[in-house]
Amino acid sequence: MAKPYSVLVVDDHPLLRRGICQLLESDSDFVLFGEAGSGIDALAAISDNEPDIVLLDLNMKGMSGLDTLNALRQEGVTSRIVILTVSDAKQDVIRLLHAGADGYLLKDTEPDLLLEQLKNAMSGQRVVSSEVAEYLLEQHSETNEEDWIAELTPRELQLLQHLAEGLSNRMLSEVLHISEGTVKVHVKNLLRKANAKSRTEMAVRYLNR
Repeated sequence: MAKPYSVLVVDDHPLLRRGICQLLESDSDFVLFGEAGSGIDALAAISDNEPDIVLLDLNMKGMSGLDTLNALRQEGVTSRIVILTVSDAKQDVIRLLHAGADGYLLKDTEPDLLLEQLKNAMSGQRVVSSEVAEYLLEQHSETNEEDWIAELTPRELQLLQHLAEGLSNRMLSEVLHISEGTVKVHVKNLLRKANAKSRTEMAVRYLNR
């Protein structure tokens, strides 16, 4: 049986946060990495080890979801980061996805669909609630996507191909027979060369080249 996906739940509403945690614990495909009531707590929780998924609220007091997302990416965190929010505002969707979010889901999502979408995120898909999916049309880039791929080493290209298949750091480590730490270094280098904010953005660009 495959190892369950670890999830960090970040939300400043204790009751809602507990409900999300209980939902995740009801599905054997997930294990709770932890929960945090603020962006600062989220950064502290990931300081030594990364979860597979960070489920992140947008409108939090103090450090917002966007601030937290930016801080996590600046720290080199390669977890799938999925926004879970009440906001269906176009500017929020575009801003968060541009900043490196791997998904944008609304809090009125049906529980079973939320779990399914998180699994889709771990398979390499960008998951977005249907109500705001049209805003993705704003995401198209005019840059030449071939240049950065031509600069990759054979090992990096091999890693990118597996990333595009949705493999997690743990799975990449097993397939390539290298440590998770080495995988993380390669992923950071790939993100830098691709000028991408997330592995999902990078994989989408690679597949659509």
